[in-house]
Amino acid sequence: MNFDVVIIGGGLAGLTCGIVLQEQGKRCVIINNGQAAIDFASGSLDLLSRLPNGTFVKNIPENLTALSAQLPQHPYSIMGAERVLAKAQDFEKLAESLNLDLIGSTAENHLRVTGLGSLRGAWLSPNSVPTVQGETPFPYKKIAVLGIEGYHDFQPELLADNLTLNPQFAHCEVKTGFLNIPELDQLRANSREFRSVNIAQVLEYKLKFDDLVAEMKEAAKGTEAIFLPACFGLENQEFMESLRKATGLPLFELPTLPPSLLGMRQRIQLRHRFEKLGGLMMNGDSALKAHFHGNKVRAIQTRLHEEEEITAEHFVLASGSFFSKGLVSEFDKIYEPVFHSDIIGVEGFNDTDRFTWTDHRFSNPQPYQSAGVAINAQCQVQKSGQFLTNLYAVGNVIGGFNALELGCGSGVAVVTALAVADEILHNTH
Repeated sequence: MNFDVVIIGGGLAGLTCGIVLQEQGKRCVIINNGQAAIDFASGSLDLLSRLPNGTFVKNIPENLTALSAQLPQHPYSIMGAERVLAKAQDFEKLAESLNLDLIGSTAENHLRVTGLGSLRGAWLSPNSVPTVQGETPFPYKKIAVLGIEGYHDFQPELLADNLTLNPQFAHCEVKTGFLNIPELDQLRANSREFRSVNIAQVLEYKLKFDDLVAEMKEAAKGTEAIFLPACFGLENQEFMESLRKATGLPLFELPTLPPSLLGMRQRIQLRHRFEKLGGLMMNGDSALKAHFHGNKVRAIQTRLHEEEEITAEHFVLASGSFFSKGLVSEFDKIYEPVFHSDIIGVEGFNDTDRFTWTDHRFSNPQPYQSAGVAINAQCQVQKSGQFLTNLYAVGNVIGGFNALELGCGSGVAVVTALAVADEILHNTH
């Protein structure tokens, strides 16, 4: 099988890169093992929320320069602040064209409400999520936080108690309640199945819509806005929009414990666009090994196609970190299993010395979380000290930064994905 571009990984980075390449006429295949971190994400995208020294990032452009001084091996530092901002703005336009319903800008971070009632910095958030800008008070004073009876992945009382501790919500009167929704009784009988995805599937096909609207109105009587767990609408916000119109109230949804419906919606919409453009998804498959010719990748073999090589002019490694098996740890080493690329991390980290992988304080950032492949300014991957001319890395398989500590994982994913798409289009023969 031959393609213009082979992309290994069907998460946010791989799909973003594939969509842009397909739009420009490239024939792409995405090898997707089914484990994408986006399915467990909040739906909000972080470009850069914190600096390595702990400073909270409000103004994004000026702090990208500060990041370069503090962490020169970060992908943003390698690419350069100007290009990072340009690619981030390109993604904003792409998200708008894909109807991802995101709000925010590269000018500065906003604050989104988490499922625990705290506030977290974000670059882009679904417009259905409650957000505030800086110290600006939330526009609604009387809020009803409504959970679902028997659903333990969302705790209204805990959220309400924490919410009003934030200055932006200190003026709010928050009451809590629970929706029964009889159609969910069968799921309630098995708590292991009572998850956001299962709830959304039942509500999509078996719900008495008018009864739910009446129950919501009754539970929220006397309030100006409703906060709900993100369980309403499996593939997009259409169901939430119907509820908004029917109740006549502003409805907001909050991410629950994983899996997250807000993240899954984005993956579903991205995948639909990629396939609509003619891209091929090889789902349930995984890349096993690569074959090289000089400093180029010639072909790869996959688990389901061991006997048939998959060849291409360009290859993109978008396999993610440990969660999606883009990186593997054994007792004596951390490695990238397909191309066996060079691994880097933060200062002091050594991929073959496990004593450097962890910090003795559990609450501190852990060095292993910064592990990943080494790249250059073009996002080409380094192997045995040499950069491969047709192999690129995008997203959290790249090393040299801790996405959790800095709040930049999804930003790195889309910025590198769009930068690599540019490189491939520019270098096509």
